[in-house]
Amino acid sequence: MVFKALIDPSNSEVSVIAEMSGNHQSSLKSAMQFVEKAIRYEADIIKFQVYKPETITLKSTFKDFRVESKSSWKEYKFLYDLYEKAYTPWDWIETLASYLDSVQFPWFASPFDQTAIEFLEKIGCPAYKVASPEITDVGLIETLSTTGKPIILSTGVANKTDLDLAVNTIRKKHCKFAILKCTSAYPAPNDDLNLNAIPKLIENYNCAIGFSDHTIGFDAAKTAVALGATIIEKHFKLDGDKTSIDAHFSANISELPKFKREIKNIRMSLGKNNLAIEKSVKSGLNGRRSLYVVKNIKKGERFTVENVKSIRPVHGLHPKYLKRVLNKTATKNINAGSRLEKNLISDF
Repeated sequence: MVFKALIDPSNSEVSVIAEMSGNHQSSLKSAMQFVEKAIRYEADIIKFQVYKPETITLKSTFKDFRVESKSSWKEYKFLYDLYEKAYTPWDWIETLASYLDSVQFPWFASPFDQTAIEFLEKIGCPAYKVASPEITDVGLIETLSTTGKPIILSTGVANKTDLDLAVNTIRKKHCKFAILKCTSAYPAPNDDLNLNAIPKLIENYNCAIGFSDHTIGFDAAKTAVALGATIIEKHFKLDGDKTSIDAHFSANISELPKFKREIKNIRMSLGKNNLAIEKSVKSGLNGRRSLYVVKNIKKGERFTVENVKSIRPVHGLHPKYLKRVLNKTATKNINAGSRLEKNLISDF
């Protein structure tokens, strides 16, 4: 039911996915601490990445497999070495998933190849995420679609053609899906986020839209919520973690409760798409203006701008009637301070 609600485009509640990624300090104990603290600090869902170095790249020193010199991970030199450091051993995933199932806390994962899907199916993964670089891997998406489980797509390195291909592949199997706006830079610079695409994604794909946040801090995620995102995925780490592969752009897990309160307030403040007077304002309606008699008026005397005015409070006639009232006569004596009402005006 959690994932059914998560990808329901009519659901306005915002869900926060705590991505562990490689933030386990190369220790199952730390990985378990991450899971326990994510639960304690009120994450809505926990997500894992499931791959092995050999399933995501080759152990090669050819130029094509070198980590880019501008990358935050350039110290690892080659892709295989990077992923060897970053990956989460699959027996750890199984242990963590078993624990989460035992406490009935929702989790899911990004598989990166067929063997990862087979493994995740075996341990009962309830939904799948297609990571940004895998969005063109049609074979992977087709296999995920055959499971019939919810799929979340990330747009980080996709253009519209790529996204349409992935969406159409999923729709052939009638699977439910959601899309996360994403910028695949680590950390992602604010001037490359293009969050204004979120309303367009909502309009174009008629599905739940969220934001996979790789920025430092929470401003971008809060902006995404204001633009209509109902899913926020963000990398978190144990407080003080400086050794994990993604620590340099991940948020401290202890910051999660404050972030959730802030986005809840943002979502509530968006309200409905109308100009109805809200309940909290109705007590203030007394401050609106209306027509009052400000000087004593005798029966048959004419109403003028000297004896009738638009003032506070609201209990007399609407100010829009002032011109209609002027030069008409009073039906009886009226004391100053009285509300001007229709029965006091001749031929109203």
